[in-house]
Amino acid sequence: MGSSRKITSLLLMFCLAVLVRAEYAKYKDPKQPLAVRINDLLGRMTLAEKIGQMTQIERVNATAEAMSKYFIGSVLSGGGSVPAPQASAQAWASMVNEMQRGSLSTRLGIPMIYGIDAVHGNNNAYRATIFPHNIGLGATRDPMLVKRIGEATALEVRATGISYAFAPCIAVCRDPRWGRCYESYSEDPKVVQSMTTLISGLQGDAPSDYTGRPYVGGSKKVAACAKHYVGDGGTYMGINANNTIIDTHGLMSIHMPAYYNSIIRGVSTVMVSYSSWNGEKMHANHFLITDFLKNKLKFRGFVITDYEGIDQITSPPGVNYSYSVEAGIGAGIDMVMVPFAYTEFIDDLTYQVKNNIILMSRIDDAVYRILRVKFTMGLFENPFADPSLAGEIGSHEHREVAREAVRKSLVLLKNGKSASTPLLPLPKKARKILVAGSHADNLGNQCGGWTITWQGEPGNNNTAGTTILSAIKSTVDPGTQVVYAENPDRSAVDAGEYDYAIVVVGEPPYAETAGDNLNLTIPEPGPAVIQTVCESVKCVVVLISGRPLVVEPYIGAMDAFVAAWLPGSEGQGVADVLFGDYGFTGKLPRTWFRSVDQLPMNVGDEHYDPLFPFGFGLTTEARK
Repeated sequence: MGSSRKITSLLLMFCLAVLVRAEYAKYKDPKQPLAVRINDLLGRMTLAEKIGQMTQIERVNATAEAMSKYFIGSVLSGGGSVPAPQASAQAWASMVNEMQRGSLSTRLGIPMIYGIDAVHGNNNAYRATIFPHNIGLGATRDPMLVKRIGEATALEVRATGISYAFAPCIAVCRDPRWGRCYESYSEDPKVVQSMTTLISGLQGDAPSDYTGRPYVGGSKKVAACAKHYVGDGGTYMGINANNTIIDTHGLMSIHMPAYYNSIIRGVSTVMVSYSSWNGEKMHANHFLITDFLKNKLKFRGFVITDYEGIDQITSPPGVNYSYSVEAGIGAGIDMVMVPFAYTEFIDDLTYQVKNNIILMSRIDDAVYRILRVKFTMGLFENPFADPSLAGEIGSHEHREVAREAVRKSLVLLKNGKSASTPLLPLPKKARKILVAGSHADNLGNQCGGWTITWQGEPGNNNTAGTTILSAIKSTVDPGTQVVYAENPDRSAVDAGEYDYAIVVVGEPPYAETAGDNLNLTIPEPGPAVIQTVCESVKCVVVLISGRPLVVEPYIGAMDAFVAAWLPGSEGQGVADVLFGDYGFTGKLPRTWFRSVDQLPMNVGDEHYDPLFPFGFGLTTEARK
């Protein structure tokens, strides 16, 4: 009896050992080398599983069932696509985790990667810190500050359970008529190159031997995305997603350099531009995506489309979708952002691979790159949100970084009717001061586009922050009377007996094509407010805008003029410098034109006659 029991137990142990060995997969073992893990997993995958990895769908479609049925590799939130209005970090994380459970329930359990447009902070999330848009950061000339912004943004993105940020935009905006110009750090490629430090902030510092390979330094960092490849800031007349007409030397010397730096920093992904280069759509450009980016520059991360980007290969969009799939994947695109029509994409690509229109080697290249990023990020070991990070959203520490960025981004363009009579810094102790203008008490206006919603929204109820008016009130002496009038009439200004006035005007929020603008005038009633106030009272005009605007007709009436760009949620940074707690240090990241008839006009051009040249910026000393 005893010997039969022993044989049974030995058999049982043998069977268990066989089961354990059968369950062991090299790709699941973090001790295995990266290439071993990728090749092991790739070798187990069916065509359906591979094409699923290449597919990125919109949050609203990403049920756990859809994730598992189609083996979806990635999910995104389009601008303003949120789990619920004013959703908490916990609500975001719960949503992402549910989708992840769907992915992990599949045969191979490949985790999905969730991407979001965190372009100036985790800007879709309620109460997140909203940093200045890139044009303001370009004015700081402070790459290490930009790196710290990346670090803070990574924590606020991870707080919502998300691991992938569609940032930075490293466009070189050559024409301010472009509606995305505020997403560009500068017209100067060298300034844009210097600001690729944001990637190191988001992802962590890549080791020196990592050139070309994606790097994400742990579960408190996020995968970054250099965009939009390439030439998006050079389109004709600044028309969004239009044609960039430039020779190869111009493309390589103006629009390409920041990609070199991004790749050296181990950027995980590159997003292709909607725009064309000399008439050829970037989403179908095999030379620039495969021959140059992948083969010559040795970029080893994955290439992703823009939102419905392959649809735009044809005109009108989507008119020959199967051709768009063939052209885009054939050009070297690895992951396709198909928010809604993802089953059509999957069916078309499957058909093309089965009929040798797209080679399996092209599919394997795409999936290898996607898996490389996922393994590098540690998603297989840490697929779910870290609940301990929820408190990072809008933290005091991050808001202080944003406030510092606002201070350093302000560019002082005029200070006094003559150099001997500077107006700034303003005295905190005054009898009575006037604050006027549409942007003085409007958080949405000072944050701009890509804030809670895609286009951004005016008003003070969209998220948390400090308006410029409330910052002024908290900065001046308690005995100083602050009068606010959004659009005061002349008689009230004349009768007010004000010591001085602060006029805050500018552009309404906008994003992408909605911001394309051929006249670049200050929207009404801004010019009228400037003239009404500044003709009666000593005034400083603070302009809130995503780019230089036409100001020459009004500059003579101003005593002082400050370009504040789109400062974000921390308006206190504006007051810090106006009242002299800190000095002005910002330098123009782009040329300030006199008239739109001069555009495009950039530093170094033969006919260069700006109102204020690139790099200009007066300085003041902080009050002791």
